[in-house]
Amino acid sequence: MPREKGRKVIAQNRRARHDYHIDDTYEAGLVLTGTEVKSLRAGRASLTDGFAHVKNGEVWLENVHIPEYAHGTWTNHAARRPRKLLLHREEIAKLVGKTEEAGRTLVPLSLYFSEGKAKVELALARGKRSYDKRRDIAEREAKRDIERALRRRR
Repeated sequence: MPREKGRKVIAQNRRARHDYHIDDTYEAGLVLTGTEVKSLRAGRASLTDGFAHVKNGEVWLENVHIPEYAHGTWTNHAARRPRKLLLHREEIAKLVGKTEEAGRTLVPLSLYFSEGKAKVELALARGKRSYDKRRDIAEREAKRDIERALRRRR
């Protein structure tokens, strides 16, 4: 069986880009069970309310919903169980220091398969205030209006 190439996105957390200022991103592998992988290959997952934290020198992904595999048996997994993330030791050391700063958190941005392996894109993020969110929305609408005006001109 040939290995799949490229990147197949399973789930994205669009809300994270709205609620947080993204400072840095990391790619991490996931420790999964067989039924979780099958459920992900079916394209089923939700990153809403997901977050990651460092505990005892390991990074854990919490609150990410991977539904039970439809054809699974008693060996099926729990949908919202904590999942260990695979990162290099140096990256974990950096994350420990940066997440201890006030207002910083680890948020999953997307879940995907890269060359057949399940990966998660983690973001080191700072929470946005409500006025920041309003300003971003106003800027986006202004850009849309400008684009519309330019298209009508042609």
